[in-house]
Amino acid sequence: MKEKYAYSIGTLLNVKQVIEFSKSVDRNDRVHSIWTPESWGKESFSILGAISQVTNRVKLGTSIINIYSRSPATIAMGSVTLDNLSEKRFILGLGVSTPSLVEGLHGMKYEYPLTRIKEYVDIIRLLFKRGKIELIGKTVRVNGFELLEHSRENIPIYLAAVNSKMISLSVDSGDGFILYLKPLSEIEKIMSRIRTVTSSKSFTKAVAFITSVSNKNPEQANKRASKTLAFYISVGKIYYKYLLGTIYSDSVKKIYSDYHKLGINEAIKNIKPDMLNDFVVSGTVNECEYKIKQIIKKGVDLPILQINPIKDVNGDLEYKDFKDL
Repeated sequence: MKEKYAYSIGTLLNVKQVIEFSKSVDRNDRVHSIWTPESWGKESFSILGAISQVTNRVKLGTSIINIYSRSPATIAMGSVTLDNLSEKRFILGLGVSTPSLVEGLHGMKYEYPLTRIKEYVDIIRLLFKRGKIELIGKTVRVNGFELLEHSRENIPIYLAAVNSKMISLSVDSGDGFILYLKPLSEIEKIMSRIRTVTSSKSFTKAVAFITSVSNKNPEQANKRASKTLAFYISVGKIYYKYLLGTIYSDSVKKIYSDYHKLGINEAIKNIKPDMLNDFVVSGTVNECEYKIKQIIKKGVDLPILQINPIKDVNGDLEYKDFKDL
């Protein structure tokens, strides 16, 4: 039996390509779910609403929306709407985002992220239920309101987790977590550490991986994955700081420095094959299939493959091979 996995649509596909891809992979029983990111590109709920109308089977999730640019009530209303549109297939993925994005793009003050996300989860869960609610928190509040529309009271909530505090909060308050930019060696340690506390509850351990697939040109797929890895290491401090604590700290410092001084093509020269293999899923379809099996053996319930297609000779995105996994 082949392992199940999920897709994150990433940021490179345009809206029409996302719809076409989603409709196509819905026919593949191995595909558990489709996830939409949200940073400063596509708006997650809108895209999922469109995807819900061209799919019938796959679950649909946000991976992730942040807890600063929307109120808990707005997120709850969006979740209920999507759950009804998709006939109960929605999963809500939440995260604390980064100071640069929250303050620079949304104009919100980035404060009390752990407290805020815990209070968001509490309020959203209450809003999923029937009856007026009242919850006065440190960062948010709802006074005597009930949503007009409802769906499942137990719409799953997954939390994006970068550090140990967020992982612990995810286990305590969420139905799953979503990890990103973790080396396989570190993932195995995390799964081992939480195995006991998650064994007695329904909890999904999802990990998103930068993924680039090409049977015709696996070297280009590896290069595309390297560029995305270097980008995420270098554009903000959240992943950079975390990765300084891994065995790749020296490489991470060089990637960050070269990215800002010399550009991405110089930065990726610091990503050696062993580092690339530890962080991403890339290469031919067969190589990626093997990597997915290795990931699941480490204790991951749901590998989420973030689509990073290469370009063909005409400059068009080439993502057909993703459908063959």
